[in-house]
Amino acid sequence: MKFVVSSSVLLKQLSAINGVVSTNPIVPILENFLLSLEGNLLTVTASDLQTVMITEIEVESTEKGAIAIPAKLLLDTLRGLPEQPITLQVNAETFGTEIISDNGRYKLSGENPIDFPKTPSVNRGQSVDLSSSALGAAISNTLFATSTDDLRPAMTGVFVQMGAENATFVATDGHRLVRYRRTDIKSDVDTSMIIQRKALNLLKSCLPSDDVPVKAEFTSSNAFFSFGNIRMICRLIDERFPDYENAIPTNNQNSLTINRMEILSSLRRISIYSNRTTHQVRLKMSLNDLVISAEDLDYSNEANERLMCEYNGDDMEIGFNAKFLIEVLGNISSKTITFELSAPNRAGLIIPVDQEEYESILMLVMPVMLNTYV
Repeated sequence: MKFVVSSSVLLKQLSAINGVVSTNPIVPILENFLLSLEGNLLTVTASDLQTVMITEIEVESTEKGAIAIPAKLLLDTLRGLPEQPITLQVNAETFGTEIISDNGRYKLSGENPIDFPKTPSVNRGQSVDLSSSALGAAISNTLFATSTDDLRPAMTGVFVQMGAENATFVATDGHRLVRYRRTDIKSDVDTSMIIQRKALNLLKSCLPSDDVPVKAEFTSSNAFFSFGNIRMICRLIDERFPDYENAIPTNNQNSLTINRMEILSSLRRISIYSNRTTHQVRLKMSLNDLVISAEDLDYSNEANERLMCEYNGDDMEIGFNAKFLIEVLGNISSKTITFELSAPNRAGLIIPVDQEEYESILMLVMPVMLNTYV
């Protein structure tokens, strides 16, 4: 097996799928890229058993064959080479591999490709066509709110509901919740699934900057995404997602509208003075007036700031974990946001004022009890 390819082209494509490769995988063969050659088409596969990423590259060759090559060694070699055509030559019997450049030769040991896990096939389940920008926005707006607690596996991914009118993406870690809905993504068949956090992170990082069509297909156990010359297959989380709709309060008679960057900057300053364990900040609201304060009784630290806002409702004081509030506000692009509140012991809703006509974003943050300073 032998082929010629541009070093920079090969590096770019391998880098796009390298995030799947684990540094300490369960099965040693997964430290490798699987290279499969069929004429002038080279297919490279990376897997961690849960997620598979595949890229296709045009090369100069008329041969056929396959080899598993150590991913880190191959990538490190390519990163050190200037742009040039390189030849990759494989001994089919020993799996010895040689990379030949303009001024050097690099020999490395490959492995038998038959040991590499088989890629799941698409059983032609349900398919949806969407744009890469829509998919990227859905991932960006929800992924930060997923849980990292493996004891609650359902919360470690993003819940996706698709129907004839819209698609809804939901993420929660029990402290905050994001519901992101788009009317420009639709499905003929109602379906729901939970997609892994790692898979979505990888998908987001390899989506192109320009808007391209993405084909998404779903079976009972896997999700398949394909765009350009990249394909991803990821195992779905087989768990029941929490009933998130019941967690969203509906009768919110208190409404506060404020510049997002003003309150975000204030929270970042005030949180420095909050308790190091609870990160608690207080929001005290009255007519067109918001006071943000924090104190750490252990060190006699305290701070407060007053901000102008539009507030309609009863005078109210509510506590939040500053870390969660800052992260939610930091993941909103709208210039202005509205807080919808009902009571100090009920979740607060944060809704961006500036939204596209085809999208609906709602973010929820659970309060903390104001009388608990640790």
